Amino acid sequence: MDRLLEKKINKQIKTGNVKSAIELCQLGLQNDPTNADLHIRLGDLFLAWHLDIYNSSRYIDEAITEYQRALETYIDSAEIYFKIGQAQYYKGDLDKAINYFDMAISKDPKFAKAYYFLAETYTKKARFHEAILNAKMAIKYKPFGNSCAHFLLYELYRVSSFKCFKTSLKAAFELFLSLLLLPFDGLALKNVAKNLSNLKFFPTLLKGFYMVQTKGLAQALEIYENAVEKAPGFVPLYCLLGDIYRTIGQFDSAITEYKMAIWLDSLNIPAYRHLCQAYEEIGDFDSAIEIYEKLIQIMPNIAEFHSNLANILYVKGDIDAAVSHFQAAVTLNPNKQWTSVINQTLGFVFQESKSDLNAAISSYQSAYLLTPEDIDIYINLGSAFYDKEDYNNALAIYCNALDLDPENAKIHCNLGFLYWGKGDIDEAIKEYELAIKYDETYDIAYNNLGVIYLDDLGRVQKAMELFKKSVECNPNYALAHFNLARCISLTGDKIEAAKLYQIAQDINKVTGEIDPQDIVEKINDLFS
Repeated sequence: MDRLLEKKINKQIKTGNVKSAIELCQLGLQNDPTNADLHIRLGDLFLAWHLDIYNSSRYIDEAITEYQRALETYIDSAEIYFKIGQAQYYKGDLDKAINYFDMAISKDPKFAKAYYFLAETYTKKARFHEAILNAKMAIKYKPFGNSCAHFLLYELYRVSSFKCFKTSLKAAFELFLSLLLLPFDGLALKNVAKNLSNLKFFPTLLKGFYMVQTKGLAQALEIYENAVEKAPGFVPLYCLLGDIYRTIGQFDSAITEYKMAIWLDSLNIPAYRHLCQAYEEIGDFDSAIEIYEKLIQIMPNIAEFHSNLANILYVKGDIDAAVSHFQAAVTLNPNKQWTSVINQTLGFVFQESKSDLNAAISSYQSAYLLTPEDIDIYINLGSAFYDKEDYNNALAIYCNALDLDPENAKIHCNLGFLYWGKGDIDEAIKEYELAIKYDETYDIAYNNLGVIYLDDLGRVQKAMELFKKSVECNPNYALAHFNLARCISLTGDKIEAAKLYQIAQDINKVTGEIDPQDIVEKINDLFS
């Protein structure tokens, strides 16, 4: 490059006039279009301008073009391959970035910067093992000037160090080395300067927070949007914008903001969490699953992530995968109460979806060992023993539960069902009456007691009163309407019975309590 031209370009850069420096390079290339060094310099200027948070990001393609033109002359230049990879990284084309970084390393196997940016790229792709390996390679070939690589290792170890003291120590050691070597790493110094410059936006954050608390979301939204235009690289603004958009129901905008926060900071755990919640709220379970899987890659020892993913997989019908993640959550065991709830959920899945009663009982018993005072465990465990037709164990469990809570209507109702199943009608009636005594709105107890009076004792009028009470407590109880219709039909009022069967049929389309064919047959029998 002509020395005079180089001096002019440097002068413009020192005064902060990047646009004039670019124009000088372009002028020089008009006179010497094959000057590879000038193409590289112009590419560097375009890239620097692109990365300036106070300018719109629109120069990355120009930077790539200039580097590629220089590559035509310096075909074996590791530095140019690295520069193109770096530009592709900032453009967001991570696969191309990896290819160019690999090419740079193939030309120069000790190219520390290429290893470092390869580590950053793999971090963005949630390939953390490869990220750690490449960060270590960067340190190996530049041990005293790689504060950035040490800091990246610190962040990778930090987010995965939950409940692992050894990994926490490794993270602390990497942070220490990062601070120690900071003065010898130009890129790290630039990053620190950039982060310090972002401190000026904290008053904006506080102002927006004040607006949210006092004057509503619209004013805060306007403040944050204006701030993002001035500082498009300031990560906290994107998360705050996403939260506001989500609150006002603009989920597409919220998702865009969270994704931008994650792009700028691949280890931003709150952004991942909120993005998952946004996807769940709009019913996009496939995307929520994908993000939870990335979260688990970052932080594999967080039980909550496994549990949340398991819930979504269960809703999606992938029962085996749901069970696997529930079991992982139980293994991680953050605290007794939480793990007990997950064990109960796992028990329910085994009982209802897998029809594995032994596994269900085992899960409920594990929950009992953690929180023996939780009445729901007794109810669920008793139900599993009943389904297994182990009535003695079911009875023992319910009786133990009544020792803890003698006025629990649900336990009395379950006992009523158990005695009824065993053929002990008198005890069943007593228990159902106790359930109603302790909860006068217990629709199931009224209905079941009504069935006993209708089918077992033949007392139609008493049964009718109980079914009417059940419907009164829960107008959307299809089975109670169905049973009331059966009673009415016995009195000879076919028209009223038909109306009630029709109501049961309509409700049942939503609740699915009854085999629809049973209702059709009852209606047909009325007029046959």
